[in-house]
Amino acid sequence: MITLGCRLNLAESETIRGLVGAEDMVVINGCGVTNEAMRQTRVAVRRARRDRPGAEIVVTGCASEMDRTGFAAMPEVDRVVPNAAKLLPATWGAFPNRKPARRHARAFLAVQNGCDHACTFCAIPSGRGPSRSEPIGRIVAAAADLVAEGAREIVLTGVDLTSYEGGLGALVEAVLVGVPALPRLRLSSLDTIEIDDRLFDLITGEPRVMPHVHLSLQAGDDLILKRMKRRHLRAEAVAMVGRLKAKRDIAVGADLIAGFPTEDAAAFANTLALLDDCDIVQAHVFPFSPRAGTPAARMPQVAPASAKARAAQLRAAASERRQAWLAAQIGTEHRIVVEKPGDRGHAENFAEVRLADAAWPDQAAKALPADATALSATTSGTIGAIRSVRITGAAPDHLIGISA
Repeated sequence: MITLGCRLNLAESETIRGLVGAEDMVVINGCGVTNEAMRQTRVAVRRARRDRPGAEIVVTGCASEMDRTGFAAMPEVDRVVPNAAKLLPATWGAFPNRKPARRHARAFLAVQNGCDHACTFCAIPSGRGPSRSEPIGRIVAAAADLVAEGAREIVLTGVDLTSYEGGLGALVEAVLVGVPALPRLRLSSLDTIEIDDRLFDLITGEPRVMPHVHLSLQAGDDLILKRMKRRHLRAEAVAMVGRLKAKRDIAVGADLIAGFPTEDAAAFANTLALLDDCDIVQAHVFPFSPRAGTPAARMPQVAPASAKARAAQLRAAASERRQAWLAAQIGTEHRIVVEKPGDRGHAENFAEVRLADAAWPDQAAKALPADATALSATTSGTIGAIRSVRITGAAPDHLIGISA
């Protein structure tokens, strides 16, 4: 199983993994969010054929949905499965001896799919279709099953998660009440304009909901936001982050696009400043990628070289902020869910923490105080355990810790 793209794809891949029992099959669940993602999906297909020359290569996901003819014509591809069919047992019915899916300490649970909005840059609705939500009862039952199978943290995912029918807050509350054995619940990308009071109160006041939000911001300039057909203005996003952080120490991540059509230096500066104004410590930055058939592809374009340069500038500034945030956590304590391969996990604020005895020994040696004893191999990381960890060091993209 090869997965590209979003957390929803990760969740769907786990389901597919449990439906496919053939040893001689490789399924590529591809991403179509950008032209680069489409290219990477094709690269993954070719690599899979080189690595597994005798296997059946099956392609699914948004990439193949957006260009089914193109993927079907690739000589490496044996079959293309539509997005609408990829989770149906009948799609994989030729393989009755199915193996159970391999579960993880952190599990992704898809609760919503598709999108009814029409952001001018986005081609995902053509790959995912209109918004639709899984029933609450089915989600609660699935969450209970995941916990019974060893999940200690569940991440609720969707294309447009905050558009969940009936309210995302109601769903979060139902999962927390219906699955009392679930220690940690995390939410994937949120739209700030749809964080209502019920959801706000759960994010800021419920300890089982992790103090971490990833926001679909995209830009920090009002004119660009309007041309993107986003539903919020800059001040509204900044205000929501301020409200959240006033109630709880919450880590903020965000999606940002550089070089959107008509973006000038001043508009880009407003997006760059959003890193500070929203205290963003984990940014996913994309240079604008014009998708055929979208309104943004017909707008006056920023030169690709300029878009890439601005994206690089955004990434550098975001990396500097992240490194400062990680360094500031040295000396603090966090609780992590130990994940595969057993020497690392994620803190509640979603910072990756690596245990000093098992990973990055050179950095660990520098990070440990003189009188500290590294964790033994047997205590460092039973996968699925929730451990208290004292942070002793920080690398550019993760923290280093020892048992608290």
